[in-house]
Amino acid sequence: MDNRENSKYDSSNIQILEGLEAVKKRPGMYIGSTGPRGLHHLVWEIVDNAVDEALAGFCDTIVVEILPDNVVRVTDNGRGIPVDTHPKTGRPSVETVYTTLHAGGKFDHNSYKVSGGLHGVGASVVNALSAYMTVEIHKGGKQYVIEFEHGFLKKELTLLGETEKSGTIVTFLADPLIFEESQEYEFETLRTRIQQLAFLNKGLNFSISDKRDELKIVHKDYCYQGGVREYVSFLNQDKKAIHQDVAYFEGEQENIIVEIAMQYNDGYASNIYPFTNNITNPEGGTHEEGFKTTLTRILNNYGKSANIFKKDESLAGEDTREGLVAIVSIKHPDPQFEGQTKSKLGSSDARRVVGSIMSEGLERFLMENPQSAKIIIEKALMAQRARLAAKKAREATRRKSPLDSLGFASKLADCRSRDSQRAEIYIVEGDSAGGSAKQGRDSEFQAILPLRGKVLNVEKTRIDRALQNKEILSMIQAFGTGIGEEFNIGNLRYKKIIIMTDADVDGAHIRTLLLTFLFRYLKPLIEYGNVYIAQPPLYKVQVGKSVQYAYSDKELDKILSETNGKPSIQRYKGLGEMNPEQLWETTMDPEQRTLLLVNVDDAIEADRVFTMLMGDDTESRKEFIHENAEYVKNLDV
Repeated sequence: MDNRENSKYDSSNIQILEGLEAVKKRPGMYIGSTGPRGLHHLVWEIVDNAVDEALAGFCDTIVVEILPDNVVRVTDNGRGIPVDTHPKTGRPSVETVYTTLHAGGKFDHNSYKVSGGLHGVGASVVNALSAYMTVEIHKGGKQYVIEFEHGFLKKELTLLGETEKSGTIVTFLADPLIFEESQEYEFETLRTRIQQLAFLNKGLNFSISDKRDELKIVHKDYCYQGGVREYVSFLNQDKKAIHQDVAYFEGEQENIIVEIAMQYNDGYASNIYPFTNNITNPEGGTHEEGFKTTLTRILNNYGKSANIFKKDESLAGEDTREGLVAIVSIKHPDPQFEGQTKSKLGSSDARRVVGSIMSEGLERFLMENPQSAKIIIEKALMAQRARLAAKKAREATRRKSPLDSLGFASKLADCRSRDSQRAEIYIVEGDSAGGSAKQGRDSEFQAILPLRGKVLNVEKTRIDRALQNKEILSMIQAFGTGIGEEFNIGNLRYKKIIIMTDADVDGAHIRTLLLTFLFRYLKPLIEYGNVYIAQPPLYKVQVGKSVQYAYSDKELDKILSETNGKPSIQRYKGLGEMNPEQLWETTMDPEQRTLLLVNVDDAIEADRVFTMLMGDDTESRKEFIHENAEYVKNLDV
């Protein structure tokens, strides 16, 4: 990964586009939000800069540390940020980089051939949103330090002495005046992304440490010589692979570097994860399109030439992707994305290059591994048969109104409003809770769908069988969107889909089954922010005629500490224990209720966890429970 001919990296490489005025006023424009997601984004901006040094060939080790009081330190052994005077500002270049928006080396292809951070805003934005920041530079045998406070220079660039090291150390504290919700980093969130970066950059050493509690320091090291090939093995570890070797193809065309790894398992979900310059693209884009169309074409060609197909038989795209786990990672010198976020790649050359490298690599893999090829084609043919069977079952989900079916009409208590932006539907377990919910709701805009018994675990079921399950069919009919390739968010009948289950172990299990179904077959509903979890109270506290509800043990303790007199405490085990008025007042009234929005920030990790919790691998499940037991509170809720 060496590229010494471009090793010149000084003030002439730093280009300034504009100033830093708006960041503090509108931080959401730069980091998404000032909640937990935005807080963690600060770390990614600094880490991405270090990874870019690695991509340029000048860094092989990146260290991330969470220090006491949620101070973060990121260390790399790259070239070190330039310290000489910048020709336009007359100030040290490192100062310019951290105090001027759109100032950086990313615009200069001599410094960085490819880069995850393309806008040059990362370093300066993190500085602007930090209470303080210290940057230590080891460069040219000298050690320097510069300090900032609330984005402004606090201490001039200072020469500390000589050094044998090379690289940059950035230490910062997120500004509590900006991140009012929380300054607490989630170690698991950081660890997951660091591990992902290690998979995507083979041979690059990462370490992450949580040093906030000196009695319980957590440390992880990651380095994968196999890169994305090992990533696919990792994602398939809780599944049963149907062929032993992970297929791996790499190449470079038109200055675009492509790495593809893929392996089929005996499951039914398709998981293709596209990345551009280490940034995940959840909405896919041209590189994913190139992968999918080439996969379908090559498997059909092989099936025909190997005489595996019957006459006129061919595979549809979805048939070839059942049970597939694949990573499509490209490094592009000038990627074009659709929209403000980097969620979808729009560069047309990526489709062409990925298709070309994939075509050559997959053809070779199938020819060299005929046994694996036969297993893959047979898996796709089984998926084809299931798809045709599911087509018949899916007819029931296409009705213009879910009330067309008498059996269904008796279950769904629909709302009167036909305004989908106002309407909401509660998915409720059991007739008892369903009865209370029907009586307690506002029937103008709230629909109730009671489910009888536990929903089918779709993690272990193919779509044709899932569509024969009455509870699943009822939900699909009610939502109106259709599923799979026919999904259309424009047909959604309810703005909010609210899962309301009992506050006990059975309720938690049913909630997980419902979320598994939504994640596997109606994931866009989660991605568009339509799925919520109701939060019924755990306790009713009554003193005389005064009634208060507690939604957690902590809240109960607070109420009791402020209560004068002898309280009567009722512990709710199920929704059916509440009368309709109580259910409305505590859990369904938009003015009073608390709803938990279900989102999937990391679909890759979510897929892994759903597979582990709902799949067949009991050992992985036990290990997960053991590792996470310390985080469990209120086990019976």
